Amino acid sequence: MEAAGSSKSLNGKPIVLEQTVILDGKSYHGVQYHLGNAPLLILRAKSGYVACSYVDKNACDRLGDIAAFVSGVRCFDDMVKAKIKHATQWAEDLGIREGMSVKKALELMDAEV
Repeated sequence: MEAAGSSKSLNGKPIVLEQTVILDGKSYHGVQYHLGNAPLLILRAKSGYVACSYVDKNACDRLGDIAAFVSGVRCFDDMVKAKIKHATQWAEDLGIREGMSVKKALELMDAEV
């Protein structure tokens, strides 16, 4: 994984980090937002995203988002090594399943435009 990005801070502490995450030559837009005791992490593909469990699956389903979710991650390195815990119906329609690698889920989201 390669990465490059920028951050915003409050009182010298980073709050938001935007980062390009490169997996096998494909670029994904990453956002890391520091909240409470764990960061909110999102990796965006062309037609959907993979997010940590801070994001509510039921809300994403109601909105029609193509989204998959992981848990127990604290950074993008953790995220790309994680397995999908659950996905919206819209993501499942693309073939994204529980236990799938994040990399494969992002590839499927990239293929569907």
